Amino acid sequence: MLTGSALLLLGAAALHAEVALPSHFSDHMVLQREMKVPIWGTAGPGETVTVEFAGQRRSAQAGPDGKWRVTLEPMPASSEGRPMTVTGSGSKSSVQFADVLVGEVWLCSGQSNTEFTMSRTERFYFCGVTNEAEEVAAANHPAIRMFTSDSARSYEPRSNIPGCAWQVCTPESVREFSAVGYFFARGLLQELKVPVGILTLTYGASTAQAWIRREALASSPRLRPMLEQFDADVKASQTATNQSARAAALAKWETAVAKAKAAGKKAPKRPRVFDPAQDQHSPTVMFNGVVAPVIPYAIRGVLWYQGESITTGGVALYPLLQTTLIQDWRQLWGEGDFPFYVCQLAAYKAPATDPNSPGNLPATREAQATVLRLPNTGMAVTIDIGDASSVHPRNKQDVGRRLLRIALAQAYGRPVEYSGPVFDSMQVEGGAIRLRFTHVDGGLVARGGPLQQFAIAGADKKFVWANAAIVGKDVVVSSPQVPEPAVVRYAWADNPEGCNLYNAQGLPAAPFRTDGP
Repeated sequence: MLTGSALLLLGAAALHAEVALPSHFSDHMVLQREMKVPIWGTAGPGETVTVEFAGQRRSAQAGPDGKWRVTLEPMPASSEGRPMTVTGSGSKSSVQFADVLVGEVWLCSGQSNTEFTMSRTERFYFCGVTNEAEEVAAANHPAIRMFTSDSARSYEPRSNIPGCAWQVCTPESVREFSAVGYFFARGLLQELKVPVGILTLTYGASTAQAWIRREALASSPRLRPMLEQFDADVKASQTATNQSARAAALAKWETAVAKAKAAGKKAPKRPRVFDPAQDQHSPTVMFNGVVAPVIPYAIRGVLWYQGESITTGGVALYPLLQTTLIQDWRQLWGEGDFPFYVCQLAAYKAPATDPNSPGNLPATREAQATVLRLPNTGMAVTIDIGDASSVHPRNKQDVGRRLLRIALAQAYGRPVEYSGPVFDSMQVEGGAIRLRFTHVDGGLVARGGPLQQFAIAGADKKFVWANAAIVGKDVVVSSPQVPEPAVVRYAWADNPEGCNLYNAQGLPAAPFRTDGP
């Protein structure tokens, strides 16, 4: 039995626990300029913790659970690397971070095309951008910093992402930077002349529901069933039989790894053992693993590149998932309707030959486009920069540039066009249909020849390839095979190769159909 003195000593040890902060507070971090900046962590219960940075000194008392939080007042941008000191009162323990900058911070999230790194590595074998060698060699930008999370999935929200830290952009470190995040940051640095930090939280093939917290899913009658099924699957996976099977599969794999290493051969991949909480398709697991720990790190906005891997509920459910995710993240961060910009799916698979067999990607793109119904959102169209043979196109430069245009126009108030032509309305004129668009200042452009990938149909919706021509700021579509036209579709295929409607700023029109839902 512990004596009274021993109990007092244990109490003192708990009271004077070391001050600690989550890993996204590290050397080389970037703090958001011109906004209040929360700083948080743990210490001994009741301990006063003081944060000192850039002339500010803020203190807070740790609660009974040891958690504390202070808020720095808004600061101007600074490219001067300065120290931040965090000190606890009782133990006099302190943490010091070096080379802290103040600038613009964006969160970059989604699945494998966000995760897609600048270089091809053993881990990211499918990666490597166009002109990789030249881009990597030129990536010497000390004012660009990136925090890249691990890929942890979790049944419960984590408070930290251990083992991760902010990295300064150099030709060596950039190799494993998110390519889209890097190209966006590089453009933003060039335009604004302030430091740029990117929080990269990604996992390949993850679904939208994986990135949404439990409470938000549970509050929706249409989304709650997937959460209930997930909980049932987790419970089932915890039976003795399943646990034994998992252990056996992992033991067999570990043996195979040891044999491969001894023989100098490549180790086999880790088996996918049934554990719903470790499946990136499961609800909440990515939110719990990598998003929850960074809330409410001050950010300007979010860049979202894929998370629509449709596995539950079909594409019809995606608009609700997308809306739920955006609204809930905004609520959790408490910064109002911060910018949220998505990348629409690029062209992929065999080029379209039959306008009546479009594949399933057009419906997904249409679902993604519903994001524009929400305030302060934007969509980068990538239909023209895909790769028929790969779902991971290497041209991430243009993706970054198109996201940058949206940010410059909407988040920073620059007078730049940020969208290609967007279908607005149609009018039947005899045997033709006239299409009207927004975002056509400077006029429409048919790049590289006559307009392609327009299809037309009558009320029977039997489509044929159509003749299309630019007339002023409109497009007129017709076909002698359809004397009484009713419907037009543009770039409505998995891979509408040759689609070439742009505006004068060189931005492509988004795929559309006039018979939409």
